[in-house]
Amino acid sequence: MSDWQGRFIAPAERLERAPLLRTEITLDDGHGAVAEATATLSALGVVEAFIDGAPLSDDVLTPGWTSYEWRVRYATYDVTERVGGDRVALGLALGDGWYRGRLGWGDAPPYGPEIAGFLELRIRFEDGHVQTAATGEGWHAASGPVVSNSIYDGEHIDARLAIPGWNTVGFDDSAWSPVQVVDFDLDRLEPYAGPPVRRQERLRPVRVWTSPAGKTLVDFGQNLVGWARVAVRGSAGDTITLRHAEVLEDGELGIRPLRTAKATDTFVLSGEDDVFEPTFTFHGFRYVEVEGWPGGIEALTGDALTAVVVSSDLRRTGRFESSDPLLNRLHENVVWGMRGNFLDVPTDCPQRDERLGWTGDIAVFAPTAAFLFDVSGFLRDWLRDVALEQSHQDGIVPFVVPDILKYMGAPAEFSPVDSTAVWSDAVAWVPWALWEAYGDREVLAETFPAMAMHARRVRSLLSPAGVWDRGFQFGDWLDPDAPPADPAGAKADRGVVATAAAYRTARIVAKAAALLDRPEDAAEFTDLAETLRRGFQAEYVSDSRILSDCTTVYSLAIAFDLLDAEQRRWSGERLATLVRESGFRISTGFAGTPFIMDALTATGHLAEAYGLLMQRECPSWLYPVTMGATTVWERWDSMLPNGSINPGEMTSFNHYALGAVADWIHRIAGGLAPLEPGYARLLVAPQPGGGLEWAKTSLETPHGLASVEWETDAGELHVVAVVPPDTTAVFRRPGSPDVDLGAGAHRLTAPLSDEATSPAGAVRR
Repeated sequence: MSDWQGRFIAPAERLERAPLLRTEITLDDGHGAVAEATATLSALGVVEAFIDGAPLSDDVLTPGWTSYEWRVRYATYDVTERVGGDRVALGLALGDGWYRGRLGWGDAPPYGPEIAGFLELRIRFEDGHVQTAATGEGWHAASGPVVSNSIYDGEHIDARLAIPGWNTVGFDDSAWSPVQVVDFDLDRLEPYAGPPVRRQERLRPVRVWTSPAGKTLVDFGQNLVGWARVAVRGSAGDTITLRHAEVLEDGELGIRPLRTAKATDTFVLSGEDDVFEPTFTFHGFRYVEVEGWPGGIEALTGDALTAVVVSSDLRRTGRFESSDPLLNRLHENVVWGMRGNFLDVPTDCPQRDERLGWTGDIAVFAPTAAFLFDVSGFLRDWLRDVALEQSHQDGIVPFVVPDILKYMGAPAEFSPVDSTAVWSDAVAWVPWALWEAYGDREVLAETFPAMAMHARRVRSLLSPAGVWDRGFQFGDWLDPDAPPADPAGAKADRGVVATAAAYRTARIVAKAAALLDRPEDAAEFTDLAETLRRGFQAEYVSDSRILSDCTTVYSLAIAFDLLDAEQRRWSGERLATLVRESGFRISTGFAGTPFIMDALTATGHLAEAYGLLMQRECPSWLYPVTMGATTVWERWDSMLPNGSINPGEMTSFNHYALGAVADWIHRIAGGLAPLEPGYARLLVAPQPGGGLEWAKTSLETPHGLASVEWETDAGELHVVAVVPPDTTAVFRRPGSPDVDLGAGAHRLTAPLSDEATSPAGAVRR
């Protein structure tokens, strides 16, 4: 947009507390009634806007976090019903957010020295006349009741400092300070491509008690992301302090995993009825330690203290349920972990001094995310920042996006910083997951230049042997056998992992080029894929073994189709043997875990796959569930069997990456998969196992609701499948001809064969 009349403004003098900005306008006379009014809102920092004392919208943490150097988002609202009468009051409350607040675990400088607000109100009258009111030099500023605010450390609000009526018509702001226009290139403003952040629900405590150390503790029953809402009355000056954490240890709040994040909110009471919501921060927590509550623990009843769940406002699309309660809880843990970490940016974790958009996590989780929720806009928006960061870093896709490591410096063990397998591959893997889920060529067209740039950079990093065995690699990060202090110390050879990932990326980019009618690019990246395949075969495959002979290397080689038929056979057998020898305990990290289930299934080892899925001993997917987890953990043993927290410095209880197994659950256990992008053609192919007696899977596809329900009975499999309008499906059972299905509901029965030796019908490659 080139005709912005608003400007970013900030207080002309430094204020002691978070600023409030306000103005009033008189509506132009003689043009009839207001026909339409729109408000456009943005900030350097985060902003809440008000019209005549009422919030402009339900959104929070607007405009979120982007690569501010090149892109700042704005939100637009229809406020026609809010603009009437002769005068209108406009108000903005500003917080530091990601712009000026501290980020990362080191000394990352803020993006800028001052926060600023932007608002443009456009009013069209009945006769076509347009009046614009916007932020500029005529506004006024004052300190509000927010004494301090930090995403990591929390918020301090003093209700005694509130200014009644500051954002209403007729308020006297003659004592307020002037504002100044901030130097900002308005061409950097872009509309949201994804949804805003909003409150999703409120939870009441399930337990309130006194800890062994005499602390008042509150359990909300669910590890969540958001904040605690306080409704209280006490004496003026009374102070309530809330400290947040995900787990308990030795009966007290387990705060060590937070590292330097204080995760503490402080509320000073006014002496009247007070309601506090610290909307300029967020916490990852299940438990809250409460200090200073008027009336003590007995007064913590009803809605006095509730947890507000906050995330990007994503539409739920996919669901799964089965006969096994622990598996159902695992699936819900995946959903909750995604909700908490899809807060404007797809983050690694929501609680400690990090909360960054690690590319490796979303690279492997994107297919699961695209099934559970409509993430088309959310991830498309984030991919814009990926491309921007990459284009300003010589083609390197950074470890985190937005990239603050370029300012704070990556840890020494991550050096030299360059493209790295799986993490940097997000630039190709995420768009491809969106293409498969939604069938939208535009996302491929938008991201193809970045995909191609990454693949070409990887080509430049290969050794003369045609493998990627140089430079820093995360490898099979957080292999359960790695020492707590060395998460990169995996069994899998890093060159094997990197070369396999590069091969998958080259194939994806070649296929994207073909879809986009770019034959020269398709030929280039097909050639790159063949180079990588030959290098992989020559350097890593010999004597019926793959170098480092562990589950991850076989999983990647099989799932990414790097092997010929005979190699695939013995690799599948070796993989299954290793799984059995491990006692069906997990032996893979970030790289191998998302693909081991498909590798087993594709090579006829469904029983071993279910053995992994249903294992309850540590390390396994269900072990955290048996320990009371309500989200997916970062480490397989984030909490040890004795109830103590893993001694590693990096320990989160809300990480979605290892929840990528839900993709397999939906397709194989649930039996619902796409045969064509966007589910234009479906595969109905449930493969029972693991003692499951029934399962239900459903998905709101781009064409309508698809669902598969199955149960076993007397040696038979009974299936009810719903195929959306204007689509078709295939019902597939091992050893039987495919059955074509049209739109509508279908009831199907088939013999329940020996699934353990049957090839898979739906394997994502």
